[in-house]
Amino acid sequence: MAKVKMRMRTIVNNRKSIVLDYSPPIKNPTSGKKLHRFETLKLYVYDDPADQWERQHNKETMMLARAVCAQRQLDIQNRRFGFISDTLRDSSFIDFFKIEARKKQQSFSDNWGMGLRYFIAFAGHDLKFPELNDYLCEDYKNYLLSGPGISRTGRPISRNTAVSYYAKLRHILRIAYKKGLITQDLHAIVKPVTPKETHRERLTLEEFQHLAETPADSDLMRRAALFSGLTGLRFSDVATLKWSELRGTIGKYELQFSQEKTEAAEVMPISDQAVFFMGNQNPENTFVFQGLRYSRLKTFFRHWLAAAGISKNITFHSFRHTFATLQLELGTDIYTVSKMLGHKAFKNTEIYAKIVDKTKRNAADKIMLKMLDEAAKEDLDENLSKKSFKFIVHRNEKKYS
Repeated sequence: MAKVKMRMRTIVNNRKSIVLDYSPPIKNPTSGKKLHRFETLKLYVYDDPADQWERQHNKETMMLARAVCAQRQLDIQNRRFGFISDTLRDSSFIDFFKIEARKKQQSFSDNWGMGLRYFIAFAGHDLKFPELNDYLCEDYKNYLLSGPGISRTGRPISRNTAVSYYAKLRHILRIAYKKGLITQDLHAIVKPVTPKETHRERLTLEEFQHLAETPADSDLMRRAALFSGLTGLRFSDVATLKWSELRGTIGKYELQFSQEKTEAAEVMPISDQAVFFMGNQNPENTFVFQGLRYSRLKTFFRHWLAAAGISKNITFHSFRHTFATLQLELGTDIYTVSKMLGHKAFKNTEIYAKIVDKTKRNAADKIMLKMLDEAAKEDLDENLSKKSFKFIVHRNEKKYS
């Protein structure tokens, strides 16, 4: 168990500073070297008190220093046995947010960093755990929905960006509640921002095929995008995929990995063609798409799509949408698609079903009545043509009247 000890350090003017040493030391995760942990209390005593005032100062200062030392030791023990001290409960929520956001933040995305920046812009740098309540959370929600722009461009954020940033706060609140740092489950009390349904850009099967046949400036980014379109994996999962996570043989390949977003362990069957786009296998525990960077994709896609003659606004995530919609169009049931996408909530998959026009077209044509004779069928066709003609004329008259 960690221990806290008090020591003196000589400073100027015949004085000593009081320092708390924490043991055992911790290891630097990069170098492996042991790091000495200490805290300077910014308290001092006189090395050789000259009068009763300096002696009284030393006495009161040492009493205070011993109390602080005892409190630090108690905090350590409480955390070990699952108790939370008042000192910890009164500490900075912003610092806690920073630590948890740093755990989630990846090198390819600053989404967590921006979520933290927006909360600090609203609440300031000094917000403490006791100041958290449902009113503050609702007020922050309204702040985000007003579309503030604090980035370098100053551009207002969209509603769906507000959804993302508010979800991050709720996630941090849930962690804080589980750790006993707040007494109310604010994550459950405050409701998320309802997302605005947007058009999810994707490729048709013909466009996907044509893009695969179009040469690209970067073989790495081309293979990664096509791999996503054949597996439905997010960028975060593609970028962190390792060769050691590939299992099986021809016709029976699968991936065993943990999703970056949901942290769920997944076993996903993948096609031989998807394995082909993984490229040449390297030693185990190395990344499949080594060197893939999100920041370079926008320019790459603009050139690649232009070369293919595709004018859609395709991003890396569009290949995940492409996978989902093509699976539904080609007859895969929505439950299976949901599992393949790694969705925890079925409603997330239902969004894709709304944009599969081919499936809806086929469903509309499944119920057909037998016509009595060929003449009746001709009458039906003629009536439909007249209705269509009248509708067009009506629209034109309305337009030009």
